This record gives sequence, structure tokens and C-alpha cells, in this order.
Amino acid sequence: METLLYVLLIIVSLALITVVLLQAGRSAGLSGAISGGAEQMIGKQKARGIEAFLTRATVVLAVLFFVLTLLLGYFL
Repeated sequence: METLLYVLLIIVSLALITVVLLQAGRSAGLSGAISGGAEQMIGKQKARGIEAFLTRATVVLAVLFFVLTLLLGYFL
């Protein structure tokens, strides 16, 4: 059980780091480099959709991270 929780925690942690790095910050971050070209070709609506998805994914992954951490603390 603990091994499964550790593996899930590592996967969620890496996914959370990736999603946070993909979000646009004040300097447009990594997301600006990736969606910058797409924004010109497809339009600004597509970029807003991507940002909304990244925001929701961040919230979901953060909640999963905390739940898994609490479960690991309980089982140890």
C-alpha cells in the first residue's frame, strides 16, 4: 500500500511541476514559448482555453498531492 502511494505521489508531483511550468507568468514563462505560435495561427481563444485547462489541472493535481501526502502520513 505504501509503495503504491509513493509511486502515485511521485507521478502527481512530476505532473504538478510540469503543469505549473507550462502556465504563463508575468514573463509569459514556458507557456509563451509553446503557445505563442499557436496563438498567432489559431487565435487568442485557443490560448485562453489552454490556460483555463492548465489552471484547472493545477488545482486538481494540488488537491491530489495533498490527499496523497496525508494518506502517506496516516499509514506511516
